[in-house]
Amino acid sequence: MELKEIQNLIKFVAKSGASEVKLEMDDIKITIKTTSDDKETTIVQQIPMGGMQGQMQAPQQQMQQQAPASTQEAPASTPDAPAADDDSKYITVKSPIIGTFYRKPSPDKPVFAEVGDTIKEGDVVCIIEAMKLFNEIESEVSGKIVKVLVDEASPVEFDQPLFLVDPS
Repeated sequence: MELKEIQNLIKFVAKSGASEVKLEMDDIKITIKTTSDDKETTIVQQIPMGGMQGQMQAPQQQMQQQAPASTQEAPASTPDAPAADDDSKYITVKSPIIGTFYRKPSPDKPVFAEVGDTIKEGDVVCIIEAMKLFNEIESEVSGKIVKVLVDEASPVEFDQPLFLVDPS
């Protein structure tokens, strides 16, 4: 099973509202549990390795709810109506997965993309760590980075805005 398939399964479970999903195949076992009380998700993946079973467990992550997010944005944009209009001309680069956001490939390396840098489609803009795997996130747009919306080593949700890009 490929990482993309696992990511799609996680997205499906998060959207479906199911409390637990188990998937068993020849070489892999995956259990995804969600708790509706505190909106947390636990992902457990077991892969047999030469007779031994390895287990990786991702940290529990808050599930983002669309309704509260929109109610929080509405009051904030009312006093700053011109600022909201300025942001509308920018394209938002969003997180394709749940994980931990990193701007650098390692602590001693420079950041992938800084505010003011010009990026093109396919350029790596950050890394998101999910289930002990470091996933390079490539830009789907070309332009100039105007704002980084997430702090280094912060947890991010699926579809959470990461960068604002000026396509002009």
